[in-house]
Amino acid sequence: MLVSVGVTVVKPIVYGNIAKHFGKKREEDGHTHQWTVIVKPYNNEDMSSFVKKVIFKLHESYTNPNRVVTKPPYEVTETGWGEFEVVIKIHFQDPNERPVTIYYPLKLFHTESTAVLGKKHLVNEVYDELVFHEPSAMMHQCLTNTKHLSLAVYKHEIDFEEKKKATLVKINTAKTKVRSEITDLSNRLKESREMIQKMQQEVRVLESTSNQSAGS
Repeated sequence: MLVSVGVTVVKPIVYGNIAKHFGKKREEDGHTHQWTVIVKPYNNEDMSSFVKKVIFKLHESYTNPNRVVTKPPYEVTETGWGEFEVVIKIHFQDPNERPVTIYYPLKLFHTESTAVLGKKHLVNEVYDELVFHEPSAMMHQCLTNTKHLSLAVYKHEIDFEEKKKATLVKINTAKTKVRSEITDLSNRLKESREMIQKMQQEVRVLESTSNQSAGS
């Protein structure tokens, strides 16, 4: 099998789920939410050129918990009342390329991280990257011949670029704070050392004076 020596291809993706509350429990089964779990490209490209299928493994309580999706959109919509871990397994066009497994905790209830301004439904999206190091010649061709989506454009509920900027600001602020604290601690350590040296010098002077008095 020919491989692309020294070549690494990165494909950014987004996965997560959207959930909508019914407003009350459904009488027939007690379900409270409709949800959709999805895997989609971060950039506007057709993933089917390199993805053969995506398998979503749901909770065992669902009929046919292993849902196989062979073409975009790679998503599963269901209803339920509780949160659980969805196992997402991405298989590639090259059968020799090892599948990627994602363990995703389905979200139904709002938290600070899943609340989107102006949205009543819950949105939880995660940015990730599929990294292909030295893919086979076949896989490399699949990865580099992706088509741009023009009809079904993927839109992300979360502005990841804005989130990236905000994260960088937080990191830089934290770095500045740490540098300031390190400088402060270094100055205090320097002062402490100078004080110790001064006290040691005073002790030596006192000892010398004491020895002189004892010898006289």
